[in-house]
Amino acid sequence: MIYNTAPGSGGRRITLPDHRTKIVSTIGPASRSCEVLVRMIQAGMNVARLNLAHGTFEEHRENIRNIRAASEETGLPVTILIDLPGPKIRVGALAEEPMILQKGESVTLVPAAASDDPFTIPVDFEQFPQMVSPGSTIYLGDGFLQVQVEEAREREVMARVVLGGPLLSRKGVSVIGGESVLAVSAPTPRDLECIEFGLSEGLDVFGISFVRRAEDIRRAREHAARFGKSIHVIAKIERAEALANIDAILQETDGVMIARGDLGIQTPIEDVPIVQKRIILKANILGRPVITATQMLMSMTENIRPTRAEVTDVANAILDGTDAVMLSEETSIGNHPVETVAMMAKIARSTEASRQVIGTGSATLEHFRQGMERERITVNDVVSLNVIQALDALGIRYVLTPTRSGTTPRSISRFKPAAWILAFTRSPETFRFLAFSCGVCPFLVKSEKDYRHRAILDMIRESGLVAPGERVVLTEGVSPGGRGTNSLVILTLD
Repeated sequence: MIYNTAPGSGGRRITLPDHRTKIVSTIGPASRSCEVLVRMIQAGMNVARLNLAHGTFEEHRENIRNIRAASEETGLPVTILIDLPGPKIRVGALAEEPMILQKGESVTLVPAAASDDPFTIPVDFEQFPQMVSPGSTIYLGDGFLQVQVEEAREREVMARVVLGGPLLSRKGVSVIGGESVLAVSAPTPRDLECIEFGLSEGLDVFGISFVRRAEDIRRAREHAARFGKSIHVIAKIERAEALANIDAILQETDGVMIARGDLGIQTPIEDVPIVQKRIILKANILGRPVITATQMLMSMTENIRPTRAEVTDVANAILDGTDAVMLSEETSIGNHPVETVAMMAKIARSTEASRQVIGTGSATLEHFRQGMERERITVNDVVSLNVIQALDALGIRYVLTPTRSGTTPRSISRFKPAAWILAFTRSPETFRFLAFSCGVCPFLVKSEKDYRHRAILDMIRESGLVAPGERVVLTEGVSPGGRGTNSLVILTLD
C-alpha cells in the first residue's frame, strides 16, 4: 500500500487501507526490531508510540532509527509519538521480575529507585512513605494489584496484599487515602529533558502525561519554543483534575488520549465508560483527534486471540467516535505484536462497515445541525457540514483537501464519514499529525505547483483510486489573498 505518494510521482497506483480508524502501537522489546516493525506497519500500524517512562535515550534513539527504516522499507508513513513520563509514581527496578504478590501476604515498600531484595517493592519517589497512612490503599500496575497500608514508617511502608498477581518494574503506583496529591505538575523537569531529546531526533508530537490544566500544555510548547521549535501536543486525560478542566484543555491541546488505566483509579471505575463517551464527543466537536487507550486487547499480550469483551471494547470506542485506538503491553512486551495489530485492524474494518447503519457520529452532526452555540460556528464548520451533506446525497467516495494546518481534513474527519479524506500538504509537521485523524490519508507534496488543484486531480486520475466519470469533492479557499478553506466544488473526473 502506497498512500503518501506526492502528485507527479510517476503515476504510481495507490492502495488505501481497508480500515479508517488509526492504530497506535507502543514499541518495546517485543517489537523494536526492524523486521517486526515492518510487519506491524503492513498489518496496519499508523503511529509508533515510544513510552519514555521505560528505557534509555539511547535505546529509544535506536527505536527511532528502526521505525524510520521500517517505514522506508514498506513505503508507508509512520508517525512517532513521544509519550512523556509525567509526574507519576512508579515501581523501581525489582530484584526479580515478575514479583508475584500473593493475597494476604505482607509486603514492604521502600522509597528507592531499585532494590536487591526480592521481597521488597522499591517505589521511585522519595516522599512516598509520607503520602500514606494506615488504611490507605495502594494500587499497582493500572489497578490490577492492590495492597492496604498497615504501618507507615519514615523509610518503609508495611502493607498487606488485597489483590495479588505479577508485578513488573516501572509500573505505576496510585494511592487512595492519605496525602496522595503530588505537588509536582506536568511537564516535570524530566519531561522537559525528554522533549529536548525528541526535538534533537526531529520529532514533534508529544504526549503530556497527567495533564491537570491547560497551562501544563502551554509550558510544554514554551519549552520547545526555546529551541525554535513548534510541537503538536496530545493531552493524556488520566486525572480527576483534568476532567474538571476538560473544556479548557481541549481548547489548548492538539489532541487527547483517554488513558483509562489511571483514570479508572482516579475516578470511580464504573464511570469510565461514560467519561470516555463525553470526552470523545467534546473532542469531535472541536475537531481534535482522540485516542482511546489502555488494555484494549490486553489478553493478546499472552494469547493469540482476544476476549470477546475486548473486541467489544474496541468496537464501542470506534462507534463512540474515537479517531485512534492504542496498544500498550500488547505490542511492547507481548508475545504476538503483529497479530495484535492485525486483529485491531480487523475489528476496525468490521465495525466501520456498520457505522452508518448504526448511526454513530450523529451526535457530533446533530450538535451543529441543531444550531447549538450558533454564535461560535465558523466558516470551516459550515464547509465541513456541506461536505458531509454532499457525500451522503451523492455517494461520493473521496474528499480532496489541500491544507496547510490540517484543520479542514480534521473538521471533516470528526463526522466519521464513509468517504476517504485525501489531505495534501506541503508541511511535514501537518503530514505527520494527520496520522491521528480517522479516515484521513495524508499526502506530502514537494512544491507549490504540486499543491494546485490541477496537479492533485492529475495524481488522483493516475493513481487508480477513482474511475472515469466518478465524482469527488474538492475543498478550496477562494477569497483573494485569504487563508483557510471557505468553499467546496463537486467534480466529475474524466
